[in-house]
Amino acid sequence: MSGVLLWVVSPKENASSPLGLLPRICTPRRSKLCSKLGFSSGVLAYSGAVANPARSSEEKVYEVVLKQAALVREPNTVKKKSLDLDERITEGLNNWDLLNKAYDRCGEVCAEYAKTFYLGTLLMTPERRRAVWAIYVWCRRTDELVDGPNASYITPKALDRWEKRLTDLFEGRPYDMYDAALSDTVAKYPVDIQPFRDMVEGMRLDLRKSRYQNFDELYLYCYYVAGTVGLMSVPVMGISRESKASTESVYNAALALGIANQLTNILRDVGEDARRGRIYLPQDELAQTGLSDDDIFRGKVTDKWQSFMKGQIKRARMFFDEAEKGVSELNSASRWPVWASLLLYRQILDAIEANGYDNFTKRAYVGKAKKLASLPVAYGRAILGPSNLTKQLVPR
Repeated sequence: MSGVLLWVVSPKENASSPLGLLPRICTPRRSKLCSKLGFSSGVLAYSGAVANPARSSEEKVYEVVLKQAALVREPNTVKKKSLDLDERITEGLNNWDLLNKAYDRCGEVCAEYAKTFYLGTLLMTPERRRAVWAIYVWCRRTDELVDGPNASYITPKALDRWEKRLTDLFEGRPYDMYDAALSDTVAKYPVDIQPFRDMVEGMRLDLRKSRYQNFDELYLYCYYVAGTVGLMSVPVMGISRESKASTESVYNAALALGIANQLTNILRDVGEDARRGRIYLPQDELAQTGLSDDDIFRGKVTDKWQSFMKGQIKRARMFFDEAEKGVSELNSASRWPVWASLLLYRQILDAIEANGYDNFTKRAYVGKAKKLASLPVAYGRAILGPSNLTKQLVPR
């Protein structure tokens, strides 16, 4: 959402909270439902992506990628769950009307907080765009837990309850209208719960961790909060029948776009994060350039800082380059919103450079004119098939 596409629309892109969207996790007046869910006060099992600390973060994440790709290749292995809707959710509606209303609400949220991406989703088939809206809203709500107006009240136990609620909706027991839309989506598509759990793990990191010693640590964080979105979305967006790429390579591209997106968020928001006491930059690379936390907090653009930033931007662009290889492999109706989001988000890096690498006091953004100019370019790339686009793209 962080970053998000769904691949590149980031939940963190717009800090304002959607009215009524922020989830309330087990309030007293919902005690009936809370008791049914059986929330545990203990700590849930650690994410599957970090089970073995001896491996690099990239190796850990790749195991998740392989699992997701296998599900798409063998969709019949996914167990379908019928919805068990509480009367409190249905409001007297039958299941069909309820789900239509739920998806409509998700679409309204997407239209309000991810306008460009929402416009692109209108080219998708109705079923696909509704599913994408449902995933976007869940990611946004999850992000709002630690970045929204009530973030100071969120505890690790609250995130444990949110993860239990996630498990319930995957089992066909949604808690509210937005959950019902996602519960229906995961019943229709070969979407696995692991990336969703991993995103919750990213929120846990935000509660307890404000420094990252090296890029290996930062990579895992970026996967949790943004790379996961790509893995959630590919089964819904679909892979083109004309594509000759392996399923794993398409998933890797989706992952790369999420990583690129989050790295861009981090570089754009250095000053804002520093004012909150957070530094999402590799500590060892800062030290190698002769920089420290104190330099970040002082917020002065120096030669050392410019040198450091050039290296960080180069890395982010490498991930964008890797991501571009996979966008053209998507189903033709799904490509335009992804291309539009990718091209627009990538321009934030250009804006950082245009600001003289001052991401302490200036916020890099893409102006409306540039956004509009990018849309036909994105559409042009979207209508080309996988092999044709490869010929058209000029190496960077």
